[in-house]
Order: sequence, then structure tokens, then C-alpha cells
Amino acid sequence: MEIKDLIITPIYIILLSLIAYFIRPYVTTKETRKYFLPALWVRFFGAIMLGIIYQFYYGGGDTFNYFTHGSRWIWEAFLDDPILGFKLLMESGGERVGETFPWSQHIWYYKDPHSFFIVRLAALFDVFTFHTYSATALFFATFSFSGLWSFYSAVVKKYTGNAKWLAISILFVPSVVFWGSGILKDTITLGALGWLTFVFIQVIDFGNKNPFYWGIALISVFLIFSIKIYIVICYLPMVFLWLYWKYQSRIGNSLVKILVAPFLITIFAGGGYFALQRISSSSNKYSLDNIAYQARVTAYDIRYGWGARTGGDGGYDIGIPDGTIPGMLKLMPAAINVSLFRPYLWEVKNPLMLLSALESIMILALSIWFVIVQGGFKRLISDPFLVFCFAFALLFAFAVGVSTANFGTLMRYKIPMMCFYAVVLVISSKHNRLVS
Repeated sequence: MEIKDLIITPIYIILLSLIAYFIRPYVTTKETRKYFLPALWVRFFGAIMLGIIYQFYYGGGDTFNYFTHGSRWIWEAFLDDPILGFKLLMESGGERVGETFPWSQHIWYYKDPHSFFIVRLAALFDVFTFHTYSATALFFATFSFSGLWSFYSAVVKKYTGNAKWLAISILFVPSVVFWGSGILKDTITLGALGWLTFVFIQVIDFGNKNPFYWGIALISVFLIFSIKIYIVICYLPMVFLWLYWKYQSRIGNSLVKILVAPFLITIFAGGGYFALQRISSSSNKYSLDNIAYQARVTAYDIRYGWGARTGGDGGYDIGIPDGTIPGMLKLMPAAINVSLFRPYLWEVKNPLMLLSALESIMILALSIWFVIVQGGFKRLISDPFLVFCFAFALLFAFAVGVSTANFGTLMRYKIPMMCFYAVVLVISSKHNRLVS
């Protein structure tokens, strides 16, 4: 961060807040209006704090690599030759060749298309912020907020009378605010996931068939796919589960439900498998044949390789996957537990881990309350959307828990499932009326 951060960033805080103020009447209701600006401002705070902590506590990290060793050189190319700067912005990464080499040779993530995608996004925002870190981070935070607010608005419309607790669950979860607001992959994928879920609620539950929604869905899938394919792999099959649960729940006659169930299972399970196969086949890394092996490689690298050198937050040991599907599934209970309820207090090694541990204690307490006091599973299985949220949260918790093996990395990787799990805890309360 530099002196210009102190000059340009406040201007953009005011400008973006004014824009939000003027659009607020069109995207809020009387019930939700009071949460709109605070939810935006808390993400601004999260984005700036992330940069401060990475600079003064960690002394560097991904967010600065995307900016200082990434978008900076696209910005420099623009200053030297706007045409070559635009050409570099449009490149997808890979081997450094051609006219843009003088700048691309300095970009650390150029050979990683998923990371370079974030570099390109940061460079695009740099054009408006004159390559100012914290001001560019505000644009990332705004996109994340836009997706989560859309998700929140749709869920509030579906479950009226729960605006306060849903706001806490979706908009104000501390770890999601911190890790999902700065210049990181997680900020963009979180916002896109929020937009994608908004679209599916509109289409599946409200029956809206506006082509505009499908445009949003395609852009959201493209963004997630370009950054973290495994999120789509976990998410889309659960949408087919949601559809199956919704259609079978509409059948009132038990005999008919039994007779029809095989056909519905075939249709929606087949659709989910086809979607999963198509997505995973686009990447050898995440193909169905290699996914267990990739989990093993990633867990080992984070636990004993680069994660051990740079994570700074200590590893956890639930067992390294053996590279097979059965071996990976054996670790499922421990993986879900570590994603949802750890680090424990006695595992804390620094202030960030302490905050994560306190949040995990709260989630554990609410989960026990949900199961024992509220009898929440009975209500959960009666609502197709909650089944989708719960299934996605557990599947994603398993996926990141089994393949991460480092608390510092896990705190960031797990945020996409946090809001979905929190929504289940809130809406499954016996005090809420469920709708399907």
C-alpha cells in the first residue's frame, strides 16, 4: 500500500457508496433496506483489512502477488503502449511469447490460467483506480457484495420474516467478510456463486423464465469455472438433487411417489452425472478419474510442501488421501468436521486462527442446537432448497477438508459453503415457516 491509497481509496468509498445509495430503493424491500449499506461497508472494511494484514502481518501473499507481481505489469504495459497493454489483458496465460513478453515475464502467475484470470480482473479495475491496491480491492468487494446481496434477497423473499438472521448468515459472517472481500480468487467465486444461486431460486422456486437470468447464470458459471473448477463440480450436481427433491415432494400419494421415484432419480441423477462429466472432462486435473489422486497431491503439497513454507497457520492431520475414491471417502467424517468445527481453541497459533476458532465454536454450538433442541433434520428434509444447501455445504466441506491439510489455507477455501450451512441452521428452526 502507498500514499495514493490514502488519497484515491476514500474517493472510491464515497463514490461506490453513493451509487449503492441511489440503487438501494430498487434492490431492497422495507424489511431488508437497513442492511444494504452496512453489508457493503463491512466488505469495504474486510477488503482493506485483508490488505493491511497481508502486508504488515504476513509480509506478502496471494493478494499482493496478484497485484504487485501481476496487474502492475499490465498497467505498466498500458502506460508504455495501450495497444500492447490491451493485448496482454486479453491473453489467457501460458507460455510467454510475442510482443507482450517484456511485461509478461514479470507476472508470477502468468503460466497459471486460473490465477492469471484474477490478475487480469485486477488490471481491468486498475484502469479506473490508477493501479491503487486498496481502491482496486473495493471493486472486488463490491462484486462479492452484489452476488451475496442477490442471494440474500432471494432467500428473504422465499422465507419471509427472517431478514435479520438471514442477513447475519449470508452478509455478516466474519470469515466470509474477511476472506471474501479482497483481491483473491475467493472474492470473485463467492460473488459469482451468490448470483448463480439467486438465478436458480428465481427459476426453480419462483418459476421466472426471464432469459436475463440465464445470462447471469452463464456469466457466473464462466467466472467460477475460470478460477476454481471444483466449486462448479460440487455445486451443479446438488442443483439436480434440489430439482429431484422438489418434484418428488409434490407427489402426495405414497404409492405413486414410490412408483415414480425411479424415473425421477434416473432423470435428475443422470442429468447431474452428465453435467459433472462434461465439466470435469474439460480439465485432467479435475476429471472424475483423477479427482481422488488430485486430492492426495493437493493435500500433500499444502501440508508438507508450499503450504508448510507459506501457510504460517499450522497443518492438521486427518490422514493424507491414498489417491483412490474409497480411500478418500474414509476420510469424509473427519474432513467435514475439520471444515465446519476446527480449529479447536487448543490448536490456535495466531490471532487469525483464534477468530476462526471462535467462529467454529459458534457453528458447533448452533449445529448441536439444530440437531438436539430444534430437531432440525425433520424440517430440513421437508424443504428441497434446504436439502440442496445442506448437501452442497457438506460436499464442499468434505472436498476442501480432505485436500487442504493446513488451517491457514482452509480458513479461506471453505468460505463458499459457510453461507449455505448458516442458512440451513437459521431456516430449519422450529420458529420458522418452511416453504418449498
